[in-house]
Amino acid sequence: MSEAVRTTCAYCGVGCGIRATVTDARAVRIEGDPEHPANHGRLCSKGTHLGETVGLERRLLHPMIGDRRASWDKALDLVARRFREAIAEHGPDSVAFYVSGQLLTEDYYVANKLMKGFIGSANIDTNSRLCMSSAVAGHMRAFGEDVVSGSYADLDAADLIVLVGSNTAWCHPVVYQRIMAARAERGTKLVVIDPRRTETAEEADLHLPLRPGSDVALFNGLLAHCRAEGLADAVNLDAPEGFWEALGDGHDLWTTAQTCDLAPADLQRFYQLFAAHPCTVTLFSQGINQSIRGTDQVNAILNLHLATGRIGTPGAAPFSITGQPNAMGGREVGGLASTLAAHRGFGDQDIAEVGRFWAAERMATKPGLKAVDLFRAVGEGRIKALWIMATNPAVSMPDAGRVREALAACPFVVVSDVVAETDTSVHAHVRLPAAAWGEKDGTVTNSERTISRQRAFLPLPGEAKPDWWIVTQVARRMGFRTAFAYDRPAEIWREHARLTAYRNQGARMLDLTARAAIGNEAYDVMAPFSWNPQPFADRRYPTDNGRARLVSVAQRPLDAPLRNWPMTLNTGRYRDQWHTMTRTGLSPKLARHREEPLVEIHPEDAAALGIVDGALARVTTPQGESLFRAAHHPGQRRGELFTPIHWTDQQARGGRTGVLARDLADPHSGQPGFKLSPARISPVVVDWRGFLIVHGDAPAPDCLWATRVTVPGGVIYELAGTGEPAALDRGLPRGERIEASDPARGTLRVGVLRDGLLAAVLFVTRHGELPSRDWLIGQLHQPQGPQVLAGRAPGRRSDRGPVLCACFDIGLHSIIAAIRDQQLQDVAAIGAALGAGTNCGSCRPALARILNDMAKEVAHG
Repeated sequence: MSEAVRTTCAYCGVGCGIRATVTDARAVRIEGDPEHPANHGRLCSKGTHLGETVGLERRLLHPMIGDRRASWDKALDLVARRFREAIAEHGPDSVAFYVSGQLLTEDYYVANKLMKGFIGSANIDTNSRLCMSSAVAGHMRAFGEDVVSGSYADLDAADLIVLVGSNTAWCHPVVYQRIMAARAERGTKLVVIDPRRTETAEEADLHLPLRPGSDVALFNGLLAHCRAEGLADAVNLDAPEGFWEALGDGHDLWTTAQTCDLAPADLQRFYQLFAAHPCTVTLFSQGINQSIRGTDQVNAILNLHLATGRIGTPGAAPFSITGQPNAMGGREVGGLASTLAAHRGFGDQDIAEVGRFWAAERMATKPGLKAVDLFRAVGEGRIKALWIMATNPAVSMPDAGRVREALAACPFVVVSDVVAETDTSVHAHVRLPAAAWGEKDGTVTNSERTISRQRAFLPLPGEAKPDWWIVTQVARRMGFRTAFAYDRPAEIWREHARLTAYRNQGARMLDLTARAAIGNEAYDVMAPFSWNPQPFADRRYPTDNGRARLVSVAQRPLDAPLRNWPMTLNTGRYRDQWHTMTRTGLSPKLARHREEPLVEIHPEDAAALGIVDGALARVTTPQGESLFRAAHHPGQRRGELFTPIHWTDQQARGGRTGVLARDLADPHSGQPGFKLSPARISPVVVDWRGFLIVHGDAPAPDCLWATRVTVPGGVIYELAGTGEPAALDRGLPRGERIEASDPARGTLRVGVLRDGLLAAVLFVTRHGELPSRDWLIGQLHQPQGPQVLAGRAPGRRSDRGPVLCACFDIGLHSIIAAIRDQQLQDVAAIGAALGAGTNCGSCRPALARILNDMAKEVAHG
């Protein structure tokens, strides 16, 4: 067994430290790093099970040109030649890069340098555009620089924490546990502002289920209240003419409550809590950013904190929390089409100075195409060569059906990825095998500006290479050898750090002077550090006059439901999945919490539309349609739907949320508005339901509904369809078949044995119930006979229920039984008995709800 390697988690922007210990060729033990400032040893369910995702299943291990394996030289030569040809014939703006917050800062840096400094175009954008670019635009309008003003330590010192558009318990569980600790230790109050009653809202002192898109009205109303109470002013701030006068009109309590569709008493309580607690942190995420008015919503929050002085002191800050592990690092090196490296913009002086530092041969002189416009340009034939790195836009972009059409029509598409086949890479002319987490070496920056090392602890498999190496090799072949003569990530880091200091003189807060000359050994052992532990503590801002700016923002009229589109579609994440599941989809434990893509709908809406809980439903928007499993959820607002973003063609016949969202974007940030798509929903009638469990792997059966779930030793497909299910037989592996059928009940049960070991089972029914899958999954590759067709162990029924605690793989029925049999009274007692809720804590709200429901049942006899 090797020594533990200190590295950083591959998932969200919390940036948790990890200790990884290799135990076998492709096996690793994962532990939280108790010395890392972001998490102090805690991990969420996804981080806890990272060890299940480092195998070589579905990996791209060799360069591919079309469907044929190629050498690195041939593949790189082809990429360089096709990009050179496009530039020579159509100009530098005819090519583009689309990159990812999964890249390390060093990867990001060389890609940005190549495109903006040597190709001569700013057509490099990132999937972080979809997550937090409205926060970037808001910061730059208010502060003069993209500086996140909060730190995790502020959560420890806050008296009031306001969560806006963030299901923190699921999406940032380690931050959520820090909030819960502050509540337990200091009595910190918690307000959750979210149209949905999520698990996070369950724990709040106050939940405000506001009308989607009314956030500007809410925060303008609160600022007007603070002004009236003498709690707000513009001393040492730049306020545009008429700023305060505009707040005085239409922002009284009653008008604001009506606009936001909130009870006036609840809104007044929020006002009172805010007024009474100067140490307030407002934590905001995708619910604010992913809007066509996202930048205005960000600035409404910043205005409130600036005008009330709740910034720059411990426990007081507006705090944008990012979704990807290195979204912040990408922002620092100019990974967005709208910025240059080192937090510089496209002003003449910045262009000249960055160009001089790089000795750039052809410096970009204007912003490039942001993500939505970039893929629109691909579809219109203006982009002739496109390089996609570490992301899956055929799934994640809005109006994803049109994005796929654009990719299919593009003359030359390159994809650098870890995975052999994604919904995006099927359109690639060249696929380049990139290093995965655990094989990469470099740095990442988390949501609170802490820079950490991500270190390799596994060897590069096959012919996989780091992204920085791939980019520099192409750059050299394009004729830029001297500018890209890097041999290791440390060299790139030093150049990036020197650029942040170059002709800075305090003009920009991002300044890595102290780390710009470290040697290779010092880089290897570099400990996590923040490039600014307490921004704005001196009330100085990186603007021309050193003062922050209040920005006039007004609530825009909200669209009424349309006749043909009476519902509003909201989208988001599940607790145990990540982006398009290329990593989390490999983990059997993570797969069981939400096995299928659900459309959540209020029970009263469902009843009116004839949509049965657990049945299939079709969600349709003007952009497209997809199938989902319906889930009644009283926490949904009436008239609204929620679907997850994760499922792709690789995992399901349906569940593709990306095809549903509009491609409308915020005019300031270019961030798409995923949260307010007009939609309708209708029931889908099927003739039969079933499941297929296979040892190893198998392609999806050909039927209406098939969702793939990774399980120990194999996969399970949840199935449904119309007509006869006879075609399912063709998907079974070869072997000795045993089967039982009941035509009266419309049931079919088939087992396949290979050398006496269970290779597959298929269960189908037209009218009856299907058995629990857990026992059958446990029988895979075990000696079996015809008794396996009973679907359960002889003499007893084994059903732990849906997995509630993914960290310890504990099901709902097991938890209910323990509460009943051991008379457990609180969440802590459940943790002591079963372990549930004692690791990442994201299941704690659900445990509390179960206790409450069971207590109500007892009270009502």
